Amino acid sequence: MWAEYKERESPGHHSVWTLTTASCMHRHPHSSLDSYRGERVISPTMGRYFLETYGCQMNVADSELVAGIMKREGYTKTGSPVDADVIFLNTCAIREHAEEKIYSRLGTLKEFKERKPELLLGILGCMGQHVKNDLLDRKSYLDFVLGPDSYRRIPELLNRRMVLGDSIVDTRLSRFEVYDGLFPSRAQGINAWISIMRGCDKFCTFCIVPFTRGRERSRSVVSIVQEIRTAVDEGFVEITLLGQNVNSYQHDGARFPDLLDSVARIPGVLRIRFTSPHPKDVDDRMLLVMRDHDTICKAIHLPLQAGADRILRRMNRTYTQSEYLSQVERIRQIVPGCALSTDIIVGFPGETHHEFEQTLKVMETVKFGSAFTFKYSPRPGTKAAEYPLQVPEKEKQDRLEEVIRFQREHTYLTNKREIGRTLEVLVEKDSKKSSSMWVGRTDTNKWVIFPKGDERVKDLVKVRIMEAHGISLFGERVENMEYSRAPG
Repeated sequence: MWAEYKERESPGHHSVWTLTTASCMHRHPHSSLDSYRGERVISPTMGRYFLETYGCQMNVADSELVAGIMKREGYTKTGSPVDADVIFLNTCAIREHAEEKIYSRLGTLKEFKERKPELLLGILGCMGQHVKNDLLDRKSYLDFVLGPDSYRRIPELLNRRMVLGDSIVDTRLSRFEVYDGLFPSRAQGINAWISIMRGCDKFCTFCIVPFTRGRERSRSVVSIVQEIRTAVDEGFVEITLLGQNVNSYQHDGARFPDLLDSVARIPGVLRIRFTSPHPKDVDDRMLLVMRDHDTICKAIHLPLQAGADRILRRMNRTYTQSEYLSQVERIRQIVPGCALSTDIIVGFPGETHHEFEQTLKVMETVKFGSAFTFKYSPRPGTKAAEYPLQVPEKEKQDRLEEVIRFQREHTYLTNKREIGRTLEVLVEKDSKKSSSMWVGRTDTNKWVIFPKGDERVKDLVKVRIMEAHGISLFGERVENMEYSRAPG
């Protein structure tokens, strides 16, 4: 049996869930397996869970949310699936390769389930939302398939599974769910990911996100500030605000600059970052708030995707090359020294070599400090997957290699400009190359390696930059200069 939840709207805009069950004998030709599922009794004692995360920072934040739910339910986390009573894979559907990795991983985990039949194995996240039916057909041994808006139901689903032994499917996208009132369980560290909104309304033609995470909705400023205060109390000193288009945030009249200003006033927060903004929604108010608060890092991830106007239109990016470059100029006017990074897709359907060169032209003009670069990957259900003139794989690979070569040069050039300057560095960890060296980041998101003194992790230290190699800067701590000690 598979049990599937469906959402309906009640008066007052609350989500009400009803449960339906359906025989899956047509999915599972081995009737003995279905009989076993129906009869099996699972011990109600709480146990250990294993959670593996794939994909973007949003998935990382969602996994922390799930970890908080499991902790509240009395489960403890284990670092190995061998020791687990429940295994969750939090999945990504942004590219075909990501889904292939999950299918391969499930093949391995099936062996654990065969040796330990009472083990619960579930899929979370975007892949469950995107290819639910294929998962059920190909991986009949799964116990859970939960979409990104279904995590509140985990306790109920676990309890139901213990009593009835049903397999559960819940992939309904909610128009309201933002997980207010649920607090993540985070591993100790420097940075806390804070999800401020869910979903996306942009509908770029290459992107599956609106179909896997639903329409855009934002959390209240009060709930976000409360979560950040809790994170500071837990020892986190850097906050990263997350959203698919983070600067599209709006809730009860508050827009992203208002939220950013509120977060910047929280005591104990040493640094604030945010990702990823949409170029169309960057405005002067946001930039002025960045300029006026020292705790807001002077770095913006500004996805370009492509340089040619025709390709940008086909992508539904809602800006032209000229408008993008004007935005870059405005950022650099209002926030001098602001670092810029980007996303670039090569080989979008119909992209000619001349249009690809327009992307290189923008890169040469802006000189991004770093870039995430990708070959176009068609995703079923997106508009671009239906476009004619798909670019051959070899051509996409050649273009990707050229973009990577350009970016390496630009990264080195932007790093080289820092030589001789004194920068404030947040100490994050020991260097992998030497236990006598620290590694930290500047507010412009550059990695710096420098010799240890009496500072410690989470301190802000002044470092004079001496060298630049690859993506890293090397420096020396400025003696006789005070540094900011992290609370506690």
